[in-house]
Amino acid sequence: MRNARRLALLGGAATALLTAAAAHAEAPSVATAPPAAAAAVQQRLAPLPDVDIPFTKFVLDNGLTVIVHEDRKAPIVAVNIWYGVGSKDEPAGRSGFAHLFEHLMFNGSENYNTDFFKGTELLGATDQNGTTNTDRTNYFQNVPTSALDAMLWLESDRMGHLLGAIDQARLDEQRGVVQNEKRQGENQPYGRVFNAITAATWPDEHPYGHTVIGSMDDLNAADLPTVQQWFRDYYGAANAVIVLAGDISPEEAREKVQRYFGDIPSGPPVTQPARWVVPMVGAQREVMYDRVGQPRLYKVWNITPTGEADTDYLSMLADVLASGRSSRLYKRLVIDDQLATGVSANAGGRQIAGQFTLTATAKAGGDLNRIEAIVDEEMARLLRDGPTAEELERVRTQNAAGFIRGLERIGGFGGKSDRLAASEVFFGDPAAWRTSYQRVVDATPRNLTDAGRRWLTDGSYSLEVLPFPDYSVAATGVDRSAGVPAVGPAPQAVFPTIERAQLSNGLKVMFVRRESVPTVSMNLILDAGAVVDPDDKAGLAQLAPQVMTNGTDELTAIEISDRLQLLGATLGAGSGSTSTNVSMTALSARLDPSLDLYADVVMNPAFRPDDFQRVRTLQVAGIQQSNRNPGAIASRILSRELYGPTSPYGRPASGTEQTVATLTPADAEAWHQTWFRPDNATLVVVGDTTLAELTPKLERAFARWQAPSAPMPAKPGPADAPEPSGQPRILIVDRAGPQSTIVGGRVVPAFDPATEASIDTMNTALGGAFTSRINMNLREDKGWSYGAGGGVPYGRGERIYSVSAGVQSDKTAESLAELRRELTEVVGARPLTDAEIQAARANMVQGLAGNWETNAAIASELQNMVVWGVPENYYDTYAATVGAMTAAQATAAARGVVGSGPQTWVVVGDRATIEPKIRALGFADVQVVDIYGRPVQ
Repeated sequence: MRNARRLALLGGAATALLTAAAAHAEAPSVATAPPAAAAAVQQRLAPLPDVDIPFTKFVLDNGLTVIVHEDRKAPIVAVNIWYGVGSKDEPAGRSGFAHLFEHLMFNGSENYNTDFFKGTELLGATDQNGTTNTDRTNYFQNVPTSALDAMLWLESDRMGHLLGAIDQARLDEQRGVVQNEKRQGENQPYGRVFNAITAATWPDEHPYGHTVIGSMDDLNAADLPTVQQWFRDYYGAANAVIVLAGDISPEEAREKVQRYFGDIPSGPPVTQPARWVVPMVGAQREVMYDRVGQPRLYKVWNITPTGEADTDYLSMLADVLASGRSSRLYKRLVIDDQLATGVSANAGGRQIAGQFTLTATAKAGGDLNRIEAIVDEEMARLLRDGPTAEELERVRTQNAAGFIRGLERIGGFGGKSDRLAASEVFFGDPAAWRTSYQRVVDATPRNLTDAGRRWLTDGSYSLEVLPFPDYSVAATGVDRSAGVPAVGPAPQAVFPTIERAQLSNGLKVMFVRRESVPTVSMNLILDAGAVVDPDDKAGLAQLAPQVMTNGTDELTAIEISDRLQLLGATLGAGSGSTSTNVSMTALSARLDPSLDLYADVVMNPAFRPDDFQRVRTLQVAGIQQSNRNPGAIASRILSRELYGPTSPYGRPASGTEQTVATLTPADAEAWHQTWFRPDNATLVVVGDTTLAELTPKLERAFARWQAPSAPMPAKPGPADAPEPSGQPRILIVDRAGPQSTIVGGRVVPAFDPATEASIDTMNTALGGAFTSRINMNLREDKGWSYGAGGGVPYGRGERIYSVSAGVQSDKTAESLAELRRELTEVVGARPLTDAEIQAARANMVQGLAGNWETNAAIASELQNMVVWGVPENYYDTYAATVGAMTAAQATAAARGVVGSGPQTWVVVGDRATIEPKIRALGFADVQVVDIYGRPVQ
């Protein structure tokens, strides 16, 4: 389960502080009129669209609140249930209890006494999860309309008939899973930060005075009677809200909810704390050491709850400070002074109070004191002078556009059912979100400045997170038997219809029309990625497109950022092993100017030295961070071992610190000139327009982009891994911590549309679904891991089938043995059963309805067709092929993919703890290597 620690009806980044010097300055009037240039830009822009989420609300006789939103764009329904209970309702000594109970809700009920996911996977549920935060617990999923009755039956059974299914064994199992989740989170870089912030910023007696996931001692103390009483106290119908959004009418919803939920007891009245804002006084400071690559600063102020005007205005003020390249702090810290690699802020309102948090990540070895001084200076200036009208217009459009994009989805985080449920639970009105949205639309500079002055001028908490040095211990020590040395002298120290077009310059266009929200997504895909980089320039394919988005011949990085915010558009770029992409999402009403900006970035990148150096620094910082990430280390070594150290497919796409450091702006410009050409590209477009309307716009925007006469250089062929030799190997990477990361893999044949469906089905049952053999073994049965699984991705040429798990350190060897046993038995003594394949078929086929709900999901499938050669008609017969899959076919697929098991295993963990037991397993050669895969003695 995801552990959601913050709640906000409208997202937004934020941060603020007023220095002592600024406190003595007289506050001048805040700007109310935009500069002439900004006003001219605003006059050319179409107004922001009005948005609404129509709904019908009714309450059953037992107190259950029901909200219905009708959306017929796809044959699916979002089922979203919120209970008015979170970690703030936990008594002393029971921290983490709300979240632990959320896990227990997935273990079965009296009339469906098995894992909840087994039922929902048969229904084809998508966008499914359960989360707990300080104020509520929710359970949600999208299901095909045909499966709605079954889904409501399952949800009502665990709401009304759970107690008989909870026993000590299930409590112990989920306690172990939650404790592994806690270990896994705290084992990540900066993973202990929020423990420190919670303890320092809330009084012990405050309902927010402990973390959502709780303490190990309190989790160990959870007992069965308390679990049962928790259910009786908080899981009654009158303390719940159910939202049904999608392919359903209010009349249908009323009949179904009454049928399945009408006989569930209301439960007792629930007493909950009300508004409890506790501003801090003065300045508190703390320093933490962690295994991180870069120092980081956190600054926190306690503020108002969600839904209050000041919270909404502080969220917008935060965006002025830290959202976008031209924001006050990003421009100063990252672009101008280049002291930091990232800065963000957030005004996170919760039900009874909120917090305003600023985060600034320094370059490796950077000075946090200097960064904090600049933060104080910039925030003082903003609170003294206020934001400009242009800054306000940017963040207004940015917030509104982000909200509109969320409304494309009926379920999941930020979808329509989520908005309606949050508004009802926290404000008693499903339409309460409109109040915050309208505040964003109507906000003035004075609103933002006044809120900042009220809450951000005193009472801050600062946390510095510093890298823990890489200490080493000598292999041998002094001979102490000789006694104290003598003292010497003192020392010194259902896929949509695809339309196609080709522009006059040769650029191919793939288009899918989607009218659910007024947006258009565009993704330009180039047939060149990291594998075309020479060895001494590894990382160039990833760096060049990132620099492209930082400036054109006519626009600086700041000007691009400003235009994006004013247009409500987003811009991104990236590169994989065999392809590179530049993407944009735009509001339909502002497509023309957005397309102009997009084409300018694609055709006319400037590659200015300052921009190049800044982006190169960020890429090096990312490499340094990956060198401390156990999963990234294991995956990198596995690819190197299986493809070979000299193969372009065996090296990281990001390059190394050494290769990236030598790259120049001329290298990036040459890469762009070589590979960015219309005859080497496909433009994927999904959204609210037509191909007839779009094509002339594209012809106009890309008219000057022509293919050069020179042919393109040769590209590396498909991946061709060397034949494995000898017995399997286990490579151990020494990294101290409470968890180990295990990854094992072997090379398998290239993607083949004729056999891929059987591989998908097999893998869903073995390692791809929550209820797969591998995950159920290590997570649910053993309680050693928060999650485990495996699979084989798309690829050009031979691919890697891999399995992976993050496990508690003292069970590393045992987990490795279990993974090997599962892979051995699936092709031998315990092949996949008819029941397992039937469940996998149901999950895959039923889930297709929800897999392509969003523009991004459609665009992703089109990209697979362009990059990996997935046929356009692949999904025409996919459901039928999967639906007819047999256990025998799945077993044949397992023999071809799983085969004799991984040739190489990589284990990242505490060597002193794990090595002896791993060597004792005896099934592979064991070698200790460094983070690059080089042998270590």
